[in-house]
Amino acid sequence: MAVAVAAGAVVVSSGVGLGLWAAEDDGGSAAAPSSPSPTPSPTRSYPLSEAPRTIPAVREHTAERGPGWRPATGHRVVVSDPALADEGRLTAQELGLTYAGERDDERSGDVRLELNRDAGANPESYTLTVRGGRVTVSGPGEAGVFYGTRTLKQEIRGAGAAPEGVVRDEPAKPRRGMMLDIARKHYSAGWIEDRIRELGDLKYNEIGLHFSDDQGFRIESTSHPEVVSEDHLTKAQVRKIVELAESRHITVVPEIDSPGHLGAVIDAHPDLQLRKTNGEAVRGAVDIANPKSAQIVDDLLDEYAGLFPGDQWHLGGDEYQALVVPDPEAAFPGLAAAARDEYGPGATVEDLTTGWLNDRAATVRAHDRVPRAWNDGFFSGGSVRADEDITVAYWTGKEIGARKPAEYLAEGREVINYNDEFLYYVLGEPLTFVYPTGERIYEQWTPRVLRGTTPVPAEYDRQILGGSFAIWGDLPRSQTEDQVAAGIRMPLRALAQKLWDAREPALSWDGFRTLADRLG
Repeated sequence: MAVAVAAGAVVVSSGVGLGLWAAEDDGGSAAAPSSPSPTPSPTRSYPLSEAPRTIPAVREHTAERGPGWRPATGHRVVVSDPALADEGRLTAQELGLTYAGERDDERSGDVRLELNRDAGANPESYTLTVRGGRVTVSGPGEAGVFYGTRTLKQEIRGAGAAPEGVVRDEPAKPRRGMMLDIARKHYSAGWIEDRIRELGDLKYNEIGLHFSDDQGFRIESTSHPEVVSEDHLTKAQVRKIVELAESRHITVVPEIDSPGHLGAVIDAHPDLQLRKTNGEAVRGAVDIANPKSAQIVDDLLDEYAGLFPGDQWHLGGDEYQALVVPDPEAAFPGLAAAARDEYGPGATVEDLTTGWLNDRAATVRAHDRVPRAWNDGFFSGGSVRADEDITVAYWTGKEIGARKPAEYLAEGREVINYNDEFLYYVLGEPLTFVYPTGERIYEQWTPRVLRGTTPVPAEYDRQILGGSFAIWGDLPRSQTEDQVAAGIRMPLRALAQKLWDAREPALSWDGFRTLADRLG
């Protein structure tokens, strides 16, 4: 014990420490010196610091003796590289400091942001060092440095000061997101921007926009203006959203769902609607045997590739109503005939639908995008298989012919967790949906819990890229924007913790909730 105290202590996601920063319980606030000197006094002894309390929690903190750091008039934010100018200006603004740009000199009170260009490290990792009256945030990439500034911001907001010592931190999962259904419920651009700021502070790196469905098409279009709903986002608004997201190292992932959920497009093009043998229209479904259906969807995918510069694209692919009947080939002979013409005499409507998904994947792949699709758009057997590079967005096991999550993983596919029992916030709670709680996510969910409450085997952990909270607008008027923001607040924080570090959290749920209230 004497050796450990003399050398300093390493605290890994536990918040356990001694002395100056330890005067708190799960819900209390850290004690700090009333007026610390800018540099350690040679005649004053400081207790070992305690790990900072943040959301998500830092993974490792090496305790040291010293006064810590708190912002003060005259303190600067300086950067080592012009690529960090955005991070530097934002940090200076948030902490009330002066942004001084690139500087090689050192001053007492400085916050210095550095790129270390470590090619072998996780680009989202960072090191935050508080020592000698100064703060240094370094990382191999801009994203990691940004996350270090989020930790510093939370330290100041929660305790008023950053504790002496070194934080070494990185996320467990590379995909940490929130998806927003703006097709069924129109959200203002300002509300979406506020969520991006919130997500950035919680170290999320994706926001999905599901902007086309049966109820609406919500982004301005030049290729097909006739499909756009009255309430929609202009391209100028979307560009501003994308720019803000990029400044927070968040990728905007667009989704035009097809070949189902295209009701808004069909309203403007009724000739594309799938019909049964008796002429009855199939809600939301386009006739994938009609080449014009593929043409209009590809037109839109090509158009919006220029609006959304991120490397991810969601193709939907779920709930195509031609496949929810007992005998699709008998119910839709036109689709069956097209399948045989395209893929041979034994081909099925499932094969034709998989071919549609692969064709749309090829469209976005031509724009250097990585495609993903809902898990019920992938089928077992058949003569046509979904392309291997299409990421599985796993949300349900309720579809006809549902397969266990491990089957997708056993095929070698990469998966993102959208588990509808934990991560689906469906407005109005239709069917069997209930609003998810942060407590349940915090205590029962991990990225390996893809379906229900049972995790898949640990051997598949690397194939699970992360997870996403999903806000659906099935009953859009059941909640206002403010109510949605309040309802998702704690689930987002709990999910941020579990995607950053899937291990059992150090804080109890009550302690975590109290910390969230303190941090804002």
